[in-house]
Amino acid sequence: QVQLVESGGGLVQPGGSLGLSCVASGSFFTINTMAWYRQAPGKEREVVATISFGGNTNYADSVKGRFTISRDNAKNAVYLQMNSLKPGDTAVYYCLAEWEGFGRRPSNTWGQGTQVTVSS
Repeated sequence: QVQLVESGGGLVQPGGSLGLSCVASGSFFTINTMAWYRQAPGKEREVVATISFGGNTNYADSVKGRFTISRDNAKNAVYLQMNSLKPGDTAVYYCLAEWEGFGRRPSNTWGQGTQVTVSS
């Protein structure tokens, strides 16, 4: 099983920056794709950015050029650096890990979520 612990959310002014971290722990064979999602009030959860084990990244159009996803495989961690934040980025941000147990069965685990509020 995999557990995810997120940190780094908070309140930031428009145009500011914030960094999120997500660390995985537990017993598993490997963690493949890791991703950040977000869910704003009254809206569906949406993907923000994904990163493969090898470091290939994809971003939602709304965050391209402003957000950067990265990971440290040795630490089983994924990060999201958010720059030029806008009020529309306000949401609960969730980390997702796609992993395989020692039986190589794929599974997904979500983090608990961390609030990001962009407001003056």
